Amino acid sequence: MEQVAKLIKIDRSSPVPLYFQFAQQLQQLIENGVLPPGTRLSNEIALAEQFGLSRPTMRQAMRHLVDKGLLTRKRGVGTQVVTHRVRRQTELSSLFDDLRRDGRRPGTRVLSLESRPAGTEVAAALRIDEGDAVLVIERLRFADGQPLALLRNHLPAGRIDPTAEELADTGLYRLLRRSGTDLVTAEQTIGARRATSAEAALLEESRGATLLTMTRVAHDGAGTPVEYGTHVYRASRYSFEMTIAAR
Repeated sequence: MEQVAKLIKIDRSSPVPLYFQFAQQLQQLIENGVLPPGTRLSNEIALAEQFGLSRPTMRQAMRHLVDKGLLTRKRGVGTQVVTHRVRRQTELSSLFDDLRRDGRRPGTRVLSLESRPAGTEVAAALRIDEGDAVLVIERLRFADGQPLALLRNHLPAGRIDPTAEELADTGLYRLLRRSGTDLVTAEQTIGARRATSAEAALLEESRGATLLTMTRVAHDGAGTPVEYGTHVYRASRYSFEMTIAAR
């Protein structure tokens, strides 16, 4: 941080709050690559002394950057610059393919792969009878070795019969295409909620951390529902992007 200290200038005569001056300049250093992902920062006491700021001011600056997803705090590790966020267009594509296209290294841990009777919500989404068999796939997706998302997919029985090894090696949509199923349209809803304890542990987030949510029903060319997905993503490392046009 000694080199960084020379790049951050605090103007005490400025009407801009001191915490925001520091946070904004540190953010620029992170986004410009001066502080690459994984960089560990000194603790708040040391930083406050180094920049001549009070501990509450420095704490507010750090919290501001943590909330923006630029820094992360881990017990026993301290404060670190997070890896770059994955930015995903809201289009009909798989996360596996999106990561590959973005130059990231996708990885998958298959948590469960089994046939279950469809509940009310799943049956309605897939337009099947309640109690009909569906293939349920639960996976933990990684990007560059870091957990990124929990994926749960439901497919009508008989559509495909993948192995855990196949699901670990490639994306679900690739396997569907290989079986002759082309996904053409989808209905998708994006939201946010707090992580459960189990989700936080798998995603290496703090308990109650904010997660992005996505539910999707994908259809084939005949309009038949092929897949119903309910996914959660780390808000600190993931965002959705979309292009809109004026009427």
